[in-house]
Amino acid sequence: MKTEELYAAVEAVLFVSGESVAVKDIAAAIEQDTETANLLIKSLALKINAENRGFKIIEINGSYQMCTNPAYFSFVAKIGRAPQKKNLTPPLLETLAIIAYKQPVTKADIEAIRGVDATHTVNKLVEYELVCETGRDASPGRPILFGTTDKFLAHFGFTNLSELPGFYDTLEKIRGEEHSDNMDSIPQEVTE
Repeated sequence: MKTEELYAAVEAVLFVSGESVAVKDIAAAIEQDTETANLLIKSLALKINAENRGFKIIEINGSYQMCTNPAYFSFVAKIGRAPQKKNLTPPLLETLAIIAYKQPVTKADIEAIRGVDATHTVNKLVEYELVCETGRDASPGRPILFGTTDKFLAHFGFTNLSELPGFYDTLEKIRGEEHSDNMDSIPQEVTE
């Protein structure tokens, strides 16, 4: 197949999917190896961006998704079929930030940080599909662990979690605070 035909095939696969598609699945669909498919998709995304088309191809955790170009969202909204924008209130954003930077995290951990009940905010974020259950903690009662989703990454325009502002600095600070909290109970002469 010629490059333009491969581009069209990738567009068709992403259009029909409506969700993010793993590179390996796109590669299988267009009968190319994964490395070639990945280069092809990145090249197509750059081409589409340069042409300022009505849609974009975005990367999310090694997968790709076709979505509306934000510059043209207002036109799509006029036909009444546009997805409703999620109303992220300050409490929702605060809870989402805690989950994004501290994941996987329990509801009790969120409540300890925020100082208020997190049931409503966590449930709303799960409803918006920005947060999901990622497993169970080993602590008594085996509370649910929460983490962010690919929709969270797409909503905020991130390819992966490492793109969060100050991710590694913030993570190290959180870990350092946890470590220093534990160190406070150790006599000073033992830590020196």
